[in-house]
Amino acid sequence: MHLTGPASGPPAVSPAGVVRPLIGSGETLASTTGRLGAEVRVDPVGSVAHRAAFTGFGRSGSRSPGGFAQMVRARDGWVALNLPRPSDIDMLPALVGAPMATRDWPVIEQRLAAMTCNDIVDTGSLLGLAVASVGATGRPELPWAMGHQCRGRPRGSQPVVVDLTSLWAGPLAGGLLAEAGCRVLKVESTLRPDGARRGPAGFFELLNGRKEQVSLDLPTLGAIGRLRELIACADLVLEASRPRVMQQWGISAAEVVAGGTAWVSITGHGRSGRHANRVAFGDDAAASGGLVVPGDPPMFVGDAIADPIAGLAAAAAAADLLADGRAALVDVSLAAASAWAKGWEGSDIERPVVRGGEGWAVELSDRLVAVRPPSHLEHYRSVV
Repeated sequence: MHLTGPASGPPAVSPAGVVRPLIGSGETLASTTGRLGAEVRVDPVGSVAHRAAFTGFGRSGSRSPGGFAQMVRARDGWVALNLPRPSDIDMLPALVGAPMATRDWPVIEQRLAAMTCNDIVDTGSLLGLAVASVGATGRPELPWAMGHQCRGRPRGSQPVVVDLTSLWAGPLAGGLLAEAGCRVLKVESTLRPDGARRGPAGFFELLNGRKEQVSLDLPTLGAIGRLRELIACADLVLEASRPRVMQQWGISAAEVVAGGTAWVSITGHGRSGRHANRVAFGDDAAASGGLVVPGDPPMFVGDAIADPIAGLAAAAAAADLLADGRAALVDVSLAAASAWAKGWEGSDIERPVVRGGEGWAVELSDRLVAVRPPSHLEHYRSVV
């Protein structure tokens, strides 16, 4: 709640509906990691505010706490437009189909308002922009999709995980698997290291501190060959690139799984179909899943909340495969995981929010409950 609502007003109670699925994810994680070796207990509600605890982000209504994503009106609805990279700004004239100053935001908004949501998303996707129509992703039965399963390769007492992910969702999953007792190799390109390294050092350490660091000169042939060797010796691969990246490197996830190594892929909008290679980040993906505060305009829920939701789900699915000695290709979509969390009964909970002490509080029938800011405390621990 601290991260949700208007910047100059009270926090919104709307995120209350995600508490039950988050707690369920935490319980699933504890169960699967307990069978794997060391039971990992998380504070799942606190985990969705991990980054904000280090950055000091606050709520900003229809603009994301990080400041890069915002809700934009289209002719037939709302889209979340996320522009975290300098090159994204340069694409705005192409997005609206007219030459103009990239900083002329009122004109850009006017032109976007004349376009349909589908047109904005389709054009933005072709340009490599992270853009999503609010509520476009339907709710799945589970926060992941699991393909054909087979027997996993024989492994030693300590499962080996090759972590090819970056930013938040994937590194969180890898960090939880390391906490569960896995040997996690964090592989980074020397040319394009994990973008989270540019953020708070404490946050990066929290997600990656228990992993072994491996730097490869990707995408040179020698580095790709070394990556193949690491994957061949792994029990599970954790990956978060668009499918075409591995295809370009000649690495087939399906073939890796057929050889007995599990593969958990974190995507923006799924590995297959017309949206397979769309760019997505946590704020726009959550909006696609309908995880927003309804309104005119809608407001973002939390800080890039699709990332921690998907990260917890990916860790639970991975631990389950490793504990059972199974291999499968698992797709954890940021948008679908958000839709799964949004779709739980209770998403429309409303309670009065009032001034309480030095901040805000939720008024229940018998007491006031303070709205707490994110904490710097670690939100997971292992129990052997």
